[in-house]
Amino acid sequence: MTQSVSFRITRTAEDVAQMLNALSQRLVKLEQRLESLELQMRQQRSGAESMPDEERQRLDDVDQLLLDCQELLNSTELCSDAVSDPVGISAQSSLTESDHEAAAA
Repeated sequence: MTQSVSFRITRTAEDVAQMLNALSQRLVKLEQRLESLELQMRQQRSGAESMPDEERQRLDDVDQLLLDCQELLNSTELCSDAVSDPVGISAQSSLTESDHEAAAA
């Protein structure tokens, strides 16, 4: 009986040691990966900071133009929907009112 208990303890200790070794290796790999990612981030930040002011201004202008175009498209879609189907809109609103009345009853 004592031998089997001793064997189990020894086996368990070996399993724990192997697990600790595997975890230590994974931790080292994760630390190396983290260092690599941090280095990449630092390089990207320094690249962004070294962007010339003219290029940054051009990009800002392009962003503003895109926003203006998007607003223009949205406003034209709304206007064309209202002009092309004014009857459909009133039919939908009257349908909605009748649905509310039926639900209330």
